[in-house]
Amino acid sequence: MNRLTTPWGEFGLTRFPEHPRDPLRAWDTADEYLLRHLGGADGTDPGAEPGTEHEAGRGTPEGAAEAVDLSGAVVVLGDRWGALTTPVAAHRLEQLVTGPLVQLTDSYLTQRATRANLRRAGVGQDAVRLLSVRDTPPERMDVLLVRVPKSLALLEDQLHRLAPAVHAGTVVVGTGRVTEIHTSTLRLFERILGPTRTSLAVRKSRLIFCAPEAGREAAPSPWPHRYPLPADAGPVSGRTVVNHAGIFCAERLDIGTRFFLRHLPRRRGSEHVVDLGCGNGVIGTAAALDNPAARVTFIDESFSAVASAEATFRSNVDPGAPAEFLLGDGLADVPAATVDLVLNNPPFHAHQATTDATAWRMFTGSRAALRPGGELWVVGNRHLGYHAKLRRLFGNCETVAGDPKFVVLRAVKR
Repeated sequence: MNRLTTPWGEFGLTRFPEHPRDPLRAWDTADEYLLRHLGGADGTDPGAEPGTEHEAGRGTPEGAAEAVDLSGAVVVLGDRWGALTTPVAAHRLEQLVTGPLVQLTDSYLTQRATRANLRRAGVGQDAVRLLSVRDTPPERMDVLLVRVPKSLALLEDQLHRLAPAVHAGTVVVGTGRVTEIHTSTLRLFERILGPTRTSLAVRKSRLIFCAPEAGREAAPSPWPHRYPLPADAGPVSGRTVVNHAGIFCAERLDIGTRFFLRHLPRRRGSEHVVDLGCGNGVIGTAAALDNPAARVTFIDESFSAVASAEATFRSNVDPGAPAEFLLGDGLADVPAATVDLVLNNPPFHAHQATTDATAWRMFTGSRAALRPGGELWVVGNRHLGYHAKLRRLFGNCETVAGDPKFVVLRAVKR
């Protein structure tokens, strides 16, 4: 376990699920930069890089700023593993602050990690209200802390949803790696909330400062988006898919999913199918349309993905068709030997890190959940070499289809 140093002490933080050999930390320099600013610590650094030009002003150093008053209603948006929420909650507990502290996240895994890290820090669960980005947001906030997400669409959607709760005195501070903060990011803050500027870069991270304008009319979020699927999308050709902000291929069908849809197994009869890492649910919906007798379970760790999958399914499948929509850590909550078919397009990124850890957990979870004779079908980039992992785990792996970029693989539980 690594320890995060803040102006309020050190905190032992872990990601979820915890693994003793996980090489990735639960925080990065962007989290550290924001926490130093909140605590009034010197934000400058000998390695500080020049600020970038922006219409709201050149990047500015914060220097030895005063600590931010965290005694009011505080909302933390986009915290990744509780790295911001946990120290803020511990500090407020020490100061006997009883005002609301809310974490808003799209990640079920982040909520699990936050609960564990709060326990480890000696902070009771009632000190923080954990909400998803699909929940009704707080009615008022005095401090808004934003960990800039990878998805600009998710940021846009959330700023629109939170804008009615922001007032002229609200302190709005964002943070992110230099590679995550672009001119388009700053323009979103300006367009939705008010004038925005950035800090100098410190250890390849920046802060964003936004001054909300009084009387600005709050506009509705443009999300969710809907689009028709192309004619070569297998059983869902020409159907409409529903996409909340922040999910994979929310603007258009990606080529990997399109390739998978053209090569899905043709099955009949009553069986349990799982769309694992379901995203907008297009794969599981295709399976349901192709085999109306199947019962489909959609699983993802993203609240927005599960909401999108349900909306896509309900828009295209007959009312009363059996389906379940689950938030979870892969197949961890699915009983062993209860599944006939798992369909999976695994991610190979965890925020900015390239890793096969998620795919490996999905594969091992699939093997446990499948009945003897059950099958795991996977689509992936050819260069990722999933066939080797599946052979090691299942003892077999067949290439069903392939092109220069993608392969569809089939592994059977013996």
